[in-house]
Amino acid sequence: MKRTILSIGGLLLGTTLAFAQANILPAKAQSKAIIITGATIHVGNGQVISNGYIAFDKGKITAIGEGAGPATGYETINATGKQIYPGFIAPITTLGLIEVESGARGTVDDEETGELNPHVRSIIAYNTDSKVIPTVRSNGILLAQPVPSGGLIPGESSVVQLDAWNWEDAAYKTDIAIHLNWPSAVPARRRGPAAPGVQAETPAERAQKAIDALTRLFTEAKAYGEGAKPATSNLRLEAMKGLFNGSKKLFINADAAKQIMQAVAFAKQFGVQAVIVGGKEAYLVTETLKENNVPVILRETQTLPDKDEDDVYLPYKMPKILQDAGVLYGLTGTGFWRQRNLPFEAGEAVGYGLSKEQAVSMITLNNAKILGIDKTTGSLEVGKDATLFISAGDALDMISLKVETAFIQGRSINLDNLHKQLYRKFSEKYGLKAD
Repeated sequence: MKRTILSIGGLLLGTTLAFAQANILPAKAQSKAIIITGATIHVGNGQVISNGYIAFDKGKITAIGEGAGPATGYETINATGKQIYPGFIAPITTLGLIEVESGARGTVDDEETGELNPHVRSIIAYNTDSKVIPTVRSNGILLAQPVPSGGLIPGESSVVQLDAWNWEDAAYKTDIAIHLNWPSAVPARRRGPAAPGVQAETPAERAQKAIDALTRLFTEAKAYGEGAKPATSNLRLEAMKGLFNGSKKLFINADAAKQIMQAVAFAKQFGVQAVIVGGKEAYLVTETLKENNVPVILRETQTLPDKDEDDVYLPYKMPKILQDAGVLYGLTGTGFWRQRNLPFEAGEAVGYGLSKEQAVSMITLNNAKILGIDKTTGSLEVGKDATLFISAGDALDMISLKVETAFIQGRSINLDNLHKQLYRKFSEKYGLKAD
């Protein structure tokens, strides 16, 4: 049987290593100008180029168009009959922060103790050696936003590119957002009776108490940012200065219509730019979202609605509803390893009114706009990063998606992963031909 030889960082390794634990080296910087020809190019902004070419050098796109393109000066990749897409972007994820979800606490590093932690930076906990990351990028997800969790304000997040030696190397744009879990007045589950003589708070009282704490913190932070530089820095308030000067956004987890309305009003009160995360009832408040220029990052489409009386297909239809309402929207998956299903979550919306190119934009340019990185990535345009991939088929279809080649800032990344290695290992054992 013919064995598969891996090409890792330009080095050929034997099958002994190929069948071992994942040992994938980050790619080296682009050394030769490259042109990909003959493909159908999904630009990411709604445009499609048939029989197109895309050229890039030193990590940046230098030319794109229909036809053969420049004839000399490039290393040519023939992609006739294949599809080219911008690298998909996964916002709001714990990718790189969690390795094993349950039963292995030492592999979970996504939250700190306390309720108000705007100064906690998730980027420094990001693990570039995660075995999950290669499985995600094998489906075209090349950029992500690892976010903290827990408490009212879990911390701040950055955008990373998914091929790096360490978190400093991975950082694409640092400290872009502070995250807030908007208080809910929904009754919490209680494990047993209240203590004797203790007057329990009502859900509404508990939520209002939390909102009051947030109001005090934001009032102090705004005054801190506007005042003279103090002799002693306050780390919490220092981290929040970016919210008031426009360099950071406030990502607010809110699902219910009332929560969303309260969150938008809160952000407006303090003059900060808000992003709603989740937004299960965003369809009820689209006018408010559009009027206040507040985008929404939806959490998966392949799910059921919260309320029995809701249309069972509502999660599938939500992107189309927001599209028609003129609200900027993006999409994320669930957790960390399930982010590899992000393109299929986007594809689900195509069957419920969204066009295929709108679905592509949802996880490329739309997500890039919301994260504030659209000037350099999210679509395939001259001057932007050459972060893209070639698929043998439709990337939004789990049957036809087959990422054959991928580039991050012009670097040809290794698409091997532990799953593929295990497949080859046991194919070898049982004398089967591994693809």
